[in-house]
Order: sequence, then C-alpha cells, then structure tokens
Amino acid sequence: MKQRLLLHACCGPCLLEPLDIWSDSFEVEVFFFNPNIHPTAEHELRREALQKYADAHSILIHDPGYRPLQWIEAVGSDETNRCKECYMLRLAGAAKFARDNVFDVFATTLAVSPYQNQGDIAAAGEMASKRFGIPFVYSDMTDRHRSAVERSRAMGMYRQNYCGCAQSMPKPKLKSRKSVG
Repeated sequence: MKQRLLLHACCGPCLLEPLDIWSDSFEVEVFFFNPNIHPTAEHELRREALQKYADAHSILIHDPGYRPLQWIEAVGSDETNRCKECYMLRLAGAAKFARDNVFDVFATTLAVSPYQNQGDIAAAGEMASKRFGIPFVYSDMTDRHRSAVERSRAMGMYRQNYCGCAQSMPKPKLKSRKSVG
C-alpha cells in the first residue's frame, strides 16, 4: 500500500507535473491553501481551475478557505522576507493539516516554478516538517515547468501571470508622452 502524500498546490498548471511525479510513489491528495493570492477573484479563479482538473481526474482537494488576513499577519510589511514568510505560512499550513489528518508526508507544487526561490522553499518545508513532525519530500522540478505550461495551455486551463500576492501583480504599463515644444 502506498503512503499518503498531501501535496500543497498553488494553482492548476503547477499541479500537473508534481502530481505525475508523486503519484507513482504515493497516494496523493491536494491541499489548496494560498492566503497570499490577491484579489479574492483571482483566488477563486485559481481554485476553480484546480478543482476542475481534480474532478476530471478523481483527485481529492482539501481547501481550508480563503484567509488573506492570515497572510497579512504573517508577512506584514517586510518586503525583504515577504516570499520566505509566505512559503513558511503555506507550508506550515500544509504540514499541520497533513499531521492532523494522518498523512505520511507532504510536498508542494511550488517546486515546479523557476520564478520561486527553490532554496527558500526547501528550507521552509524542512522547518514546517520539524515543527509539525511530518516528513517533507522535496525535489526541484523547475526543469518540468515548460511541460506544465504547454500541458496547461493545451487543456485551456486558467493561467495567471503573477505568483499571487498584491506586490507581485503586473504593473500597468504607462504610455510615454512625447514632449511638445
């Protein structure tokens, strides 16, 4: 019998490759805990895309709900450590849920993104592992990112263009004005 793995997922496209990898060795269930995502409508778009894929592939998703105030409390106004604190918040949430619901291990789809700091993700996972007493399985999957992008596009899956927090949202481009005179 396979061990149970709780896979923290940030979005549908990032789920594809890690799910394929971990499903070979584990019985995988997904945990959608992303209080960093802003605005609420974006959180819902990502959750719906993930749920649609999960439903089509008989994957169980655990969703504790949207908790943006929890992210604000954890991250505050510290721009220097914002991402580290965000990783820690989400992976601690996954580790606690995994421990409380008798999973054997936990992992994260953040490992597929070349736009995220993989060293900080691995460190946050290890810290959460020690804090909650549940093993964190990690593998840098950034080499599979291109495949995840292509697969999600082919499926027509909702894709976002920022990690989720308000600070990472694309800034509107200002049109340059030519001087007259």
